[in-house]
Formats: sequence, C-alpha cells, structure tokens
Amino acid sequence: MFIVIPQIEYDELGLQSVLFPAWENHCPPKEICYPQPKNTFGRMSKSLNRLGLFLLMAILGITAQFVITRNFFQPFQVDGISMAPTLDDHAHYFLNRCAFREHAPERGDVVVFVDPGDHGFSVKRVIALPGESIHFKNGRVFVNGRKISEPYLTPGTHTYTYSQIKEEFITLGVDQFFVLGDNRPMSIDGRSYGPVRRENILGRVFLTGKAAESCAQLKQQLPQHTATVTFDGAKSL
Repeated sequence: MFIVIPQIEYDELGLQSVLFPAWENHCPPKEICYPQPKNTFGRMSKSLNRLGLFLLMAILGITAQFVITRNFFQPFQVDGISMAPTLDDHAHYFLNRCAFREHAPERGDVVVFVDPGDHGFSVKRVIALPGESIHFKNGRVFVNGRKISEPYLTPGTHTYTYSQIKEEFITLGVDQFFVLGDNRPMSIDGRSYGPVRRENILGRVFLTGKAAESCAQLKQQLPQHTATVTFDGAKSL
C-alpha cells in the first residue's frame, strides 16, 4: 500500500492550495499515484482459452482419425502365416475401405473380411466370383473349368480340400466370393467355411511390387464379372 502526503501552502491572500508531490518521479505533480493492480482474471482467461483451443484440436484430431480409418484408409497388422509369402506375419499394411463402394471385389484382390467361422477379421485372396464354379482336383484349382495359374504361391504348392474327398466342386451364388490363403497348407479359408458374402468384405489391402503384379496376372486369366443369377439345385455353400 502506498500513501501520498499532500503539501498545504498559502498564497498572498491566505488561500490554501493542496499540492501532491510526485512519487518516485513516476507520477506528474498534482496527481495521486496508485499502484496498478495485477490483472489475475485476464491471465486466467487466457489460460482457459489456450486449454479450450487445445481440447478442441484434440477432439477434431480424434474425430478425423475415426472418420478416415472407418471410411477410407485403415492400418492393420497381420497375425499368422496363412497369407505368406505375400503378407508377412506381424507386418503392418493399409486397408482401402472405400475400394468396393463403386464396384465389387475382383479376382486376385487380397481382402479383409468378417470370418464366417469365428466372426473375427481375416485376410485372404479372392479366387472366384459370384456365379462361378470352383473345382479342386489333384491339388489344382479350376475356375469355370479352367486351371488357374497362381504365381504368388510358393513353387510346388498344392491345394487340397479339407475333407477326405480328393475332389470338390462348388458353385457360388449371388454376392458370394470364394477366398483362399496363399499359404495353402497352413490356411483356414473357403475350403473350410465356404464362400464369403460381399457385405462382409471390408476392403482391399494395398499391395506393391511383385505382390501387386501377381494380382494383375491372375485377373487377366479369366474375365472379371459377377453374375446376378440364381441356381436351381446348384451347390451354394
């Protein structure tokens, strides 16, 4: 607290005048000098504004990440060797979740889907499309009666059924896709749980290099089409 003591003087007529001396040369004469109070409220308001801005940016960032990963691109980790050598165990990849909004999955696409067996998430390769037939015979895969070449498999790999029957013939229905793992002896896939419906396919895996080239080679072997027909008496798993 500061006190300024006024000085009383008398002029020639005996009139009093009050003078306020300068305080430490910071105040002009005839003025009362008071210390400026600290603006605590203003500083608190600035701190709250900064905190609010930080929270807003955090909320916007989390929302943007949620929207992007749920609708566009989502990172994921492979757990298992059923897609070796195309996908490595414990490796990280990106899933294109908007790949099939305008068109259906194509032959050769590596996709993530809801597993019909345990209802978890699996990653496999699309081998056959709706309306097509798959024939397993002598360790080979035939689609619509034509043996397909699979350059993404380890040389010498054979594809056998999971039953005691050496041959199996399957015809796909509407919106059904048949998937297989690239590591055939170590893969639980369509040979076990049957076709996968399109609505359960979440998206396509981003592939580069030789893995992407092998997909393109498989797509060129057979026409890319999806049938919208029904089958009377056909075996639709």
